[in-house]
Formats: sequence, structure tokens, C-alpha cells
Amino acid sequence: MKFEVLYFNNKERLLEDKSICVENRKLFKKFFTELEYKLKRINGFDKLDESSYKTLCSYFHRFRNVNLWFNNKDWKKITKKEIQEIYDKLEDGMLLSVHGKKIMGKEDYYNKVFKSLPFELANKTSIVKQVMKYYGKNNNDVVTFFTEETHKQIANATDTINQRLLCWIGWDWGENVFSNLKLQKKDFIRRFNSDTNEAEYLLFFPIEKLKRSRVKGISEINNYPETVELLDIILKDLDGDDYLFNFEQRQASKFLNKACEKVSAKCLPNDKKPTWKDYRSSMACHLLKIGWTTDEIKKRMRHSPSSKVLNKYVNYLALDRNIPKKKVSTGKISELNDKLKEIRDRERNYIQRLESQNEMLNAMKKDIESLKADKSHLILSKFITKQNQMSLVLEKLSNQKFDIILPPDKTCN
Repeated sequence: MKFEVLYFNNKERLLEDKSICVENRKLFKKFFTELEYKLKRINGFDKLDESSYKTLCSYFHRFRNVNLWFNNKDWKKITKKEIQEIYDKLEDGMLLSVHGKKIMGKEDYYNKVFKSLPFELANKTSIVKQVMKYYGKNNNDVVTFFTEETHKQIANATDTINQRLLCWIGWDWGENVFSNLKLQKKDFIRRFNSDTNEAEYLLFFPIEKLKRSRVKGISEINNYPETVELLDIILKDLDGDDYLFNFEQRQASKFLNKACEKVSAKCLPNDKKPTWKDYRSSMACHLLKIGWTTDEIKKRMRHSPSSKVLNKYVNYLALDRNIPKKKVSTGKISELNDKLKEIRDRERNYIQRLESQNEMLNAMKKDIESLKADKSHLILSKFITKQNQMSLVLEKLSNQKFDIILPPDKTCN
């Protein structure tokens, strides 16, 4: 009911605002009538839902800003030169809002005002096409994201557990903050995962809490234990229909901005301050970086299989522009490892040959020693044999008697 009331109140103020020319107020009225009808028919509604009213509400500030830029001139009388001037100023970042702030989402003005139904009703479609013929030709679809470490710093810089939980739910499931703020206790199921031996939460987003572009009927488990710890604290004191968060999107944006300032959090690659919208792209880029497949991430983000959004993340490779260089380096390292392995194999074979030769030499030495020992034993055996033979001869000689004949003594004659 919140956006329904907000829509009708703002619509009444816009259409009755006499500072806006009558012609443009008539155009705005015709636009809202047609868009209301379109949202009913394409979604099969008999009555618009909160998401539809939220979409309708997003046009009020855009219309007021565009009306300011064209100096409250009847949009049907705007010239090509004037449209060209506003387009160039938007591209160059020179335009401000009615509140004096710099315009950040210029693509929303291109796609939802200039190139869409509002300027179509003003009969400016062909002129806009001529003026913006180069728009998107060199559009790199820059993805802004922050790292897991930055997310943890932001979450730890919040003031309350509820604020910290919103950060972790945004990082874990990657849904937009508007849907996250509508979560109730009954949307979560706590269970035990036997594979990881850890508790986990299954989150099922009801259809009415998701953007219409999301794939419906998909439930996902959490990825991080920090989410479980915070949910355990918050959910234990809630009933089934109770909401997890007691603050609105404006308050959520304020405390996120405050936490980012505390830790000087920045997005890559343009150093802008993170917003809730960046949580979704940051989660996707982180999952790509750690090895998830595109199909796994599409399911996690509740995108259709042909999602152009995820293709934008993949094409930009917000994760790491050095990946191709890393692959080349990896190839060189692999080549060096192969060469090193070849050298080590050669060394191993050489050492094995040396060891084999040493074994052969040791065996030969043993054989020589053995031969030497055998030869010494043979010589000693022969010597002992001869010694024994000599002993026998001497013994025989000692046992024989000899007659001694003396020569005649010549002196006796």
C-alpha cells in the first residue's frame, strides 16, 4: 500500500502543479494512463501491485528534471537543436536535478524518457533517434563493483545487527534492497547441511517481493556462515509474519552511506561510493572470480538463461583485466615446469646409473677380496703340506742307523 499511496499523491501534485505548463501536464497524464494500462495487461493484473506502483513512482523526479532542463517548454515544440544540447550536457555531466544534485543515472533518462513513451507522445521519436545515433555505439557497459573485503569492512562499520544483516543478505543472495527490506521470518527455513556439517538457511523470495524481471519460484541457500550467525540472532525473537527490518529504503541508504564513509569504501573501476545497487553486481563479479559458471550465477541472481545483465559482467570481466596476462604467465610457468621436470628426470637417471655402477664396483671389490682370501688359503695349505712332508722325512731320518767309516789314518804306517 505504501507505493500505491505515494503514487497517487505525487501524481496529483504533479498534474496540478501550475509551475509546469498545461501542455506538459496533459502529456504526463496521458503517459501515466497508458503506462498503468500497459503494466496491467503485460502482467495479467486486474489491479496493479506494489512493484508496479514503485515503477510508476520513479517517473516523477525524471519528469520534473527534464521539464527544468527544457525551461518548462512544451515538449511537443522542442527542437532538434534543443534536444541535442540537453543530450550533450547529459553526456558531459553538466546537468543538475531540481534539487541541485549531479545527475548520476543518465541512462535512465535515455531509455525511459527520451527514447521511450514520454517523447513518443510528444512526437519526438525520429528526432531523438537522429540526435542519439551514436549513443551506445562505444558503450562499454561499465560495471561498478566492490570486493569481498570491502563488503566486510562496510558491514563491520554499521551501527546495529539489523544493518549488518541487511549488508550480508545483499552480498549473499544479491537481491535488490527493496526486496530485501520486505523479507519476513517465514521466508527463511533453517536446516543442517550434512555435506558441510554446518547450519544453513534456505531463502524463498515470494513473487510479490521480487522484480517482475526475476525468474520466480527459485529458492537458494546462503553461501556464508556470517549470514547464518546474524539470522540466528534476529529470527529467534520474531514470529512468522514479522519483518526482519524495521526501517525503509531511505534509512538503509543513509546508514550504508555512513558506513562507506567510515571505511572509505570505493567501487571499482571508477572509485565511486558503493550503493545498494552495487551489491548485486559485486556478488556476481565475486562469484565469477572464484570460479562459478555463468549458469550457476544466473540461477543465483534469478536471471533468465539469456540474461544480458550477466553477459555484461562477463564481457567486462569486472573481476580482473589481468586474467589474459595471468594465463600467458601461467603458460610460461607451465613450460618452465616441464623443462625443470625433464632436467630432474635426467639427473635422476644419471644418479641411478651412478648408483648402479657403484654397486657393480662394490661387487667387484668383494669378488677380488674373496679371490685374494682364497689364494692366500691355497698358498698356506701348500706350505703346511710341504711342512708336513718335511716333518715326515726328518722323522724317518731320525729313526735310521748309519755306520760311520772313517778314512784310514795315514800316520799309522
